[in-house]
Amino acid sequence: MSGQRKTGEVRKKELRLAISRIKRGRAVTKETKLTISSVAREAGVSPALIHNCHPAIAELIRAAGGRASRAQRDAKHDRLKVEQEKNRVLRAENKTMREQIAMLASINEVLQAENLELRARSHAQNVVEMGR
Repeated sequence: MSGQRKTGEVRKKELRLAISRIKRGRAVTKETKLTISSVAREAGVSPALIHNCHPAIAELIRAAGGRASRAQRDAKHDRLKVEQEKNRVLRAENKTMREQIAMLASINEVLQAENLELRARSHAQNVVEMGR
């Protein structure tokens, strides 16, 4: 190793060339999938260097792989909104069902009371008729 550090511009050029080689299927390291790790291996640097020193390159790699930070955030936000709407609908349905259950329980209590009263009347009539 020469001991001399490469400038940011030189590194950026090497990273872009590594991306290009991977995209064209001509990677020296035989990488086929475009990820930060594969670009780092192809360029001979660490993934941390790409993350920390070249965030624009990192975002470019993510975008090329369909994993851009903003796109991921927006997709998650959209899925969250859909699920929140489903949740709202289900909560409203749940409230309606609970109200119906309460109403039916009340009706059931009234009918049970009427049933007991009718049984008592019927039983009283049977007792009277038998005693005649």
